[in-house]
Amino acid sequence: MRYLQLSGIICMLLLTSCHRRQPVDLILHHGRVYIADSAFNIAEAFAVKDGKIIEVGTNRKIQKRYSSGNIIDARGMAVCPGFIDAHAHFVGYGRSLSEVNLYDCKTWEETVERVRAFEKEHPSESWIRGRGWDQNKWPNHVFPDNTALNELFPRKPVLLQRVDGHAAIANSKALELAGITAATEINGGAIEKKDGKLTGTLVDNAVELVTHVLPAPSKADYEKWLLAAQHNCFAQGLTTITDCGLMYNDVAVIDSLQREGKLLMRLYVMLSDDTANLTRYIARGPYKTDRLFVKGFKAYADGALGSRGACLLAPYNDKPESAGFLLNKPGHYDSLAQMLVNTDFQLCTHAIGDSGCRMMLGVYNKYLKGKNDKRWRIEHAQVVNQNDFAMFGSASVIPSVQPTHATSDMYWASDRIGTERMKGAYAYRQLLEQNGWLPLGTDFPVEDISPVKTFYAAVVRKDAKGFPTYGFQVENALTREQALKGITIWAAKADFLEKEVGTIEAGKKADFVILDADLMQAPEKDILETNVVATYSGGKKVY
Repeated sequence: MRYLQLSGIICMLLLTSCHRRQPVDLILHHGRVYIADSAFNIAEAFAVKDGKIIEVGTNRKIQKRYSSGNIIDARGMAVCPGFIDAHAHFVGYGRSLSEVNLYDCKTWEETVERVRAFEKEHPSESWIRGRGWDQNKWPNHVFPDNTALNELFPRKPVLLQRVDGHAAIANSKALELAGITAATEINGGAIEKKDGKLTGTLVDNAVELVTHVLPAPSKADYEKWLLAAQHNCFAQGLTTITDCGLMYNDVAVIDSLQREGKLLMRLYVMLSDDTANLTRYIARGPYKTDRLFVKGFKAYADGALGSRGACLLAPYNDKPESAGFLLNKPGHYDSLAQMLVNTDFQLCTHAIGDSGCRMMLGVYNKYLKGKNDKRWRIEHAQVVNQNDFAMFGSASVIPSVQPTHATSDMYWASDRIGTERMKGAYAYRQLLEQNGWLPLGTDFPVEDISPVKTFYAAVVRKDAKGFPTYGFQVENALTREQALKGITIWAAKADFLEKEVGTIEAGKKADFVILDADLMQAPEKDILETNVVATYSGGKKVY
């Protein structure tokens, strides 16, 4: 009898232990969970503990195995891995939020009026800085001159950057402080003159002559910029951002703010191709924390198409006296590649024109010597000669592209480079075929920070008004699956972070976003109406 009683107790204890659920920090259930793995599986639920996903599965499986005081009923909504921007300027975007907003100005006169209004509201600013003007949106499509700025601000320096950051207009006071005169010469850039007099317009390397004399920002400035940028990015579902082209002092402040628990955004950093950065980092190698990875060096082969600084194999159709220019001598890029090829650093080069792309692809192939996993990148790869696409695949070079550039430039790009060269422009599907994957970004603040707009531009190839009716060069559109991978796992892979983020899988950081519409199923016309319901980073709600 005692034996039977004891056996019964043991069975009850075993039964109880079998049904005891494991406590976790968070459970999400009844979602349409896009894992974004290679098979593009879809799940319903997952559990999170200590900032990481510990299991993904069905509602029944996860709810039966785990318990939590933090339970999310997704109510059938789409759940995606936290979005990753493969090419952006996080610090620059944050700074731009404290400057004159010149985006979407329809005329130069409107641009000047916004500057005047900003100065009236911020009279204590020692410099007036702004960004976002684009002469291609103005009636005459020509660069402005600084006459109005000189009249309004004779004693205060003004520097207004074009939308792409590759050109700017400065007033006479700013030019004076930078030591720029009509006799000043610059390699890899242009100082515009009319009738022998400075117009104030500067292109590419010429812009740096003025930026070098700007007051150095304080840590308080950085904190204001970066926390404002972080807030906006989390609201768009972004949890990891690739910041392209920082200095070592920028990285030091980012690291400090992250360690203080103020900056939660994950950042992959490409250091600018600068002697000071190379000196500090080459010997000690990449730097990594839980939220920061400094592993890339960014070189700059040429300028931008919008300001005609992109280096082309033949002259611009709408400026036949110019084919653009390289920002350095070819030997510079060869030496940099030779220096980095035997390190753990990734070389990432801005190249937009077909000549800039061809030169850099040649350098990469020279040193990479066939297939490899160095993941050296060409940033933008905007205009590629048809004979050169194969050089991406032959050396496993990663094209890093920004789909909204296509839908921003489509109104004037053909006038600039002609129909024949357009066949190799914004050719995302053709670029994807070279390696079988393609990271996507925005280049913000050049474009809007929204990854939903990136998705839409990649798949639909139209603007927000549905133009053009049948899409822009739709033969190079991506599928929805490819586009979602481009802003999640493929972007993570481009940053060597694919084992940590980019998918909703066990062992990965619990970075995810809940959307009020399903990007994979929403009608084309409704994609841009998609809103972020919540954003989680490391299992913590950040939006």
